[in-house]
Amino acid sequence: MIKVCKFGGTSMADANAIRKVRDIINSDCDRKYVVVSAPGKRNKEDIKITDTLYSCYSEIMEKGNCNKYFSLIRERFMGIVSDLGLDLDINTILDNTEKEMIENRSADFCASRGEYLSALIFARFIGFEFVDAIDMIRFDSEGRLNIDYTDDKVKNVLKGKENVVIPGFYGKSYEGKVKTFSRGGSDITGSIIARGVKADLYENFTDVSGFLVCDPRIVPMAKTIRQITYKELRELSYMGASVLHSEAIFPVMKKKIPINIKNTFSPQDEGTMIVPNDKYNYREGDPIITGIAGKKDFTVIIIEKSMMNSEVGFIRRVLSVIEHHGLCVEHLPSGIDTLSVVVSSEQLRNGILSDVINEIRENVSPDYIQVIENISLIATVGHGMTRRPGTAGKLFTSLAEAGINVAMIDQGSSELNIIIGVANSDYEKTIKTIYKAFI
Repeated sequence: MIKVCKFGGTSMADANAIRKVRDIINSDCDRKYVVVSAPGKRNKEDIKITDTLYSCYSEIMEKGNCNKYFSLIRERFMGIVSDLGLDLDINTILDNTEKEMIENRSADFCASRGEYLSALIFARFIGFEFVDAIDMIRFDSEGRLNIDYTDDKVKNVLKGKENVVIPGFYGKSYEGKVKTFSRGGSDITGSIIARGVKADLYENFTDVSGFLVCDPRIVPMAKTIRQITYKELRELSYMGASVLHSEAIFPVMKKKIPINIKNTFSPQDEGTMIVPNDKYNYREGDPIITGIAGKKDFTVIIIEKSMMNSEVGFIRRVLSVIEHHGLCVEHLPSGIDTLSVVVSSEQLRNGILSDVINEIRENVSPDYIQVIENISLIATVGHGMTRRPGTAGKLFTSLAEAGINVAMIDQGSSELNIIIGVANSDYEKTIKTIYKAFI
């Protein structure tokens, strides 16, 4: 069996955490490929290494050097090496790193050095071989991951190698320069490596024991999700659940490689298994829903016009207005004579909302337009909903009994989720009510 493990920033934050990571890897000989992040926060007041490296870049662009902020980087990594008792010339490595950062004058290159240094140190500490991600991960001319080319590179570079440490978060652009993923991108690196080596399991270690059914700041004792499908995860990630980078499932999805979210600081916990639909292990007594997630601050533009359904091109003309202003549509619920356009309120500031309304009036001559602001979208997700009649009824009954007014309803054709719109002021109450009704 082959396992790829990714360890996040809290897992690499200091020598004590790194020793825990070593013990986890040594406890299972199937853990052959390890992807690491840059050191994260050691406490709430601490600063992440990656944030400090971005500050280094700003200092370089302003002053031509990064003496102020790189001194913090130097202190942090020298402390880790010293606390681990490593025989490693970290001073020379850091000198070269600082020089390269100044020469490159690249935000991506600067930000990537946290993972690079973290992987170098950890490889030496655990006795694994270091392999640089830049030798394997490729981006195309539009900055997108070139998955097929990358897949070939991973297979070729890692062929015959076992017990390898790889820095996460970055690869090589089509110009041959270091390019990073978006923040949290080490999750994607781990997924890419798992795909390339045909792993049986991708273990993603963080500081929590898996996904929770909902935000623990709203429901403090929220339960852990035992098992979740790729599609359910996509729905919850889109609505704000953030344990795993939302793009990390794509490299492994086609190969049907499961992901196990686990806790570095409580490795005995089962965590959450992320699996394809056909590998979902349903147990009697599993809840109807998998998770609840949401976002605040949306605006709903409700357009009414008699016989809208028989007017060719009506929706296209409405959406052309939205496109003209460069807006992204979150949802588009419709009826025979109504169409609702849901857009993030952030995009409609500085008079844009007024301009959009005026242009919609000019383009489609509606009978009536209504704007509802300060709306939260909340998704109740679960493929078990398709097997259980009465799920929607139970959901809306519980909300009615709690005195919550539902301003909008949108259910996908797959019946995987039900999205509702409620007032921002009812956001927390709505999540608590749904959790109580189903969990």
